[in-house]
Amino acid sequence: MEIQFQSDIGKRRNMNQDYANVFTNQAGMYLAILADGMGGHLAGDVASKMAVDGLGAAWSTSSITEPEEAEQWLLAEIQKVNEAVYQEGIAHPEMQGMGTTIVGAALLEENFVLAHVGDSRAYLIYHHELQQLTDDHSLVNELLKSGEITKEMAAIHPQKNVLTRSVGSAGQVKIDISVHQGHQAEYLLLCSDGLTNMVSEEDILAIVESENTQETKAKRLINAANDAGGADNITVLLIRFGGEAIHD
Repeated sequence: MEIQFQSDIGKRRNMNQDYANVFTNQAGMYLAILADGMGGHLAGDVASKMAVDGLGAAWSTSSITEPEEAEQWLLAEIQKVNEAVYQEGIAHPEMQGMGTTIVGAALLEENFVLAHVGDSRAYLIYHHELQQLTDDHSLVNELLKSGEITKEMAAIHPQKNVLTRSVGSAGQVKIDISVHQGHQAEYLLLCSDGLTNMVSEEDILAIVESENTQETKAKRLINAANDAGGADNITVLLIRFGGEAIHD
């Protein structure tokens, strides 16, 4: 398994509120996490880092190897992180209302367990296909699913960044969890909406399947988003199943 992650401020923001990292537990299992923070000055940056580092610290002391354990662990620990971010916002009025998306994957021997809140996404790449594994927790996605707007309208909707769920915005949060067969996949891509709002799924697939190193692929994904306007922070976490693990 080879893991590469990179983050970029983009072209229009004055701060990078995205945050990603990879952690190893006592059994040698990896947890890959990406977060896209939101809030006022500094607050989104605080929320995303608190969420990722909090989950990482807890994972590092665990010995989880089974999917059922990972599911329960992710549900419990994301809820704890949610409470911590929420209380931090209450304690510091300038940070009140801050929150973050989370998309994380516990990478086990034969499976991976995916958890997410918000509109950061996970994609599975196999047999020249890109499959979105997550469902955006956003107002625009709700309108899209109800048939009130089309996919084309969703792409330019003025409220496309309004989330229906986020970590830290309230005392409790609903978390989506799913288990997937790792050996059936070639790649797993976790990314913030700074990528998916700027780059088509066809272009993402072409870059991931190109004959390049993991590092080059991650850079090319970020460059593609910036070339399209770089309207937001851009973070990608690309996992290739098989091979040595690399963290960047």
